[in-house]
Amino acid sequence: MRPPLLDRWKRRQHGLLQSLLLYHGREDHATVRVLLLACIGTVGMPLYYVIWQHFFPQEYESLPLRMLGILLCAIGLFARQFSRQMLNLYLLVTLSYIFPFFFTFMFLMNHASGVWGESLLIGLVVLFHFDTGLALRAYAIGTVLACAGAVALGAGAALSSREVLQQVPIHWFTIAVLSAAKISREVLAQEKLAGMGAGLATVAHELRTPLTSVDANVRGLLRRISGAHIQDKDDRLTIIDALARIQFEVRHMNHMIDLFLLSATAVRQNLHPVETVSMEAVTEAVLRRYPFASQKQQKSVQLELRRDFQFAGQSELAVVVLLNLMRNALRAVQRAGKGRVRIVIDGGHTPPRLLFIDTGCGVAPQQMSLIFRRFYSHPPHNGAGIGLALCQEIMQAWGASIRCVSRESAYAIFVLEFPAR
Repeated sequence: MRPPLLDRWKRRQHGLLQSLLLYHGREDHATVRVLLLACIGTVGMPLYYVIWQHFFPQEYESLPLRMLGILLCAIGLFARQFSRQMLNLYLLVTLSYIFPFFFTFMFLMNHASGVWGESLLIGLVVLFHFDTGLALRAYAIGTVLACAGAVALGAGAALSSREVLQQVPIHWFTIAVLSAAKISREVLAQEKLAGMGAGLATVAHELRTPLTSVDANVRGLLRRISGAHIQDKDDRLTIIDALARIQFEVRHMNHMIDLFLLSATAVRQNLHPVETVSMEAVTEAVLRRYPFASQKQQKSVQLELRRDFQFAGQSELAVVVLLNLMRNALRAVQRAGKGRVRIVIDGGHTPPRLLFIDTGCGVAPQQMSLIFRRFYSHPPHNGAGIGLALCQEIMQAWGASIRCVSRESAYAIFVLEFPAR
């Protein structure tokens, strides 16, 4: 007996979803930086070997070391297929090798020549554009190994030479300036968030009183109408529907005020996991809590529970993440004028994951690398631009990840993956 048409359609949709998730990579900032580093290194390593070997010969050059650098950079061209753990390990190994080790080693072996002195300084500038903690670890590992290598090859005397020692304070000053600049940018962003939170708190305080008054008056009118005698039945239903709509708008505004306040203030809280959370329980709480505009909108959201799983996190912050995703998905459906929302809890997958799928307007390719950037919003009037950025910060604090797979005008799939317990 042939399976029903609906079952066959669901199986085809499930197969398509699996293919999309398998072949699409995540385009977060770390991945983009790795791809840029890999492209530049794959071209730059052999190019500058030719330049320093044939056009402007240096005292010392090493083809095997450059070949190893090319290999490491070439591996980075496949960064889209890396897991978060693989990406972090790759960055540590590659950054340690190329910028501190290779550049420092060549600087020492060429007796602190001007070419390699300037090259090393540029390398440090590039290195400290990555995460400061990662850059410091890479700098320490690579520099120690470079010094040890120089000593092993009989160039240890260069370590105590005036030409080398006078570069050390310049390098440390460069590192300090770059680190301070990054801290200043982070402080500025935090101040902007703090100001936004304070502004939203003031707005919330001013709005809640009239909203409470409106809600109370609507309840009173509904009681009066239910007991009053109105001749025209259609008029009665119209008045009741209008009042019910007002009540919905009040609930929706209160909900959005809560969500914006949570989003604006959560970044200043401790995001690290403090409890074990059930994904099924959190998702059902969000579905109960979300102020759907109508029963039709509520029915357009489907929950598919393949297998529940637990993760280390915070229940309230998990609600914030899913509420933001729900709001974005329903807005995408509304903007497209078509589509549905499907939430899949897949604890049987490795790693456990939650899929948040909408078949609305999708995300344009040129926006994919920007959607998790703080204060970025599309369309520009679509919000403050802190929702998805906050979702990513919360997930990273839990050792989890969030990425988006999308095709414009067709679908958007947000994939939330959690560490296996």
